[in-house]
Amino acid sequence: MLKTIENSAAVTQAADQNQSTPPMVRFDKVTKRFGDLVVLNALDLDVAPNERVAIIGPSGSGKSTLLRLLMTLETPNEGVIYVEGEPLNMMPRNGKLVPADERHIRRVRQRIGMVFQHFHLFPHMSALGNVIEAPIHVLGLSRQEAVTRGEELLEMVGLVDKRDQRPSQLSGGQQQRVAIARSLAMRPDIMLFDEVTSALDPELVGEVLSTIRRIGEEHNITMLIVTHEMGFAKEFADRVCFFDEGKICEQGPAKELLTNPQNPRTQRFLQAVLG
Repeated sequence: MLKTIENSAAVTQAADQNQSTPPMVRFDKVTKRFGDLVVLNALDLDVAPNERVAIIGPSGSGKSTLLRLLMTLETPNEGVIYVEGEPLNMMPRNGKLVPADERHIRRVRQRIGMVFQHFHLFPHMSALGNVIEAPIHVLGLSRQEAVTRGEELLEMVGLVDKRDQRPSQLSGGQQQRVAIARSLAMRPDIMLFDEVTSALDPELVGEVLSTIRRIGEEHNITMLIVTHEMGFAKEFADRVCFFDEGKICEQGPAKELLTNPQNPRTQRFLQAVLG
């Protein structure tokens, strides 16, 4: 159970301390346990507005848990997550931070979109139907507004000609691109990508990575990308964080870290991955 954190004003000031620009995302001493297993261990991480951060590391190192905590699919055992300076998993009450209620979580989480390893599309809906469903029912857009926006996004991911096809009629790469368009339809400030190419046949990986590149070029959006595609991370990310045993062992500019890692654990991992 999360403990109440005293003096929310002090906590907020600490969150903004030494920052010329407040971070878009901040993990402040965040710990996540599953039973006796510590998956994230007092994690500190700041992500700047519009920064692209690639998260790499071995299986079980806490990478996907980081994203699931941001989407509130999991709850931290300790620590506070901030989104644009506002606590996500906590909320202010009577000068303290207390565990957030569902209304607070829903409001803050609306700024975040996530694309999963598996596509999670509605099988009975067309590609366009999948993209417009949440904007109509969550954002309150009219159907016409949602359709116009949905078609623009399907055009962006190269699938406007597939707008009327259902997921079963699309390739895995096309389904993933629809899933990306669906997340963007909610107009998030932050996009999370969790191993979005790992379920795809190798020849389909490139089209999804190209779509992510295009998003980065055309949108002012913060991105956290859990990936095993080291070439893509090196070329696309501003920063790479290497996770191991629930901590960041090493982080730095993508090209620098992936070309010349300093931490022996990072070196061993990259040698194993890159051969």
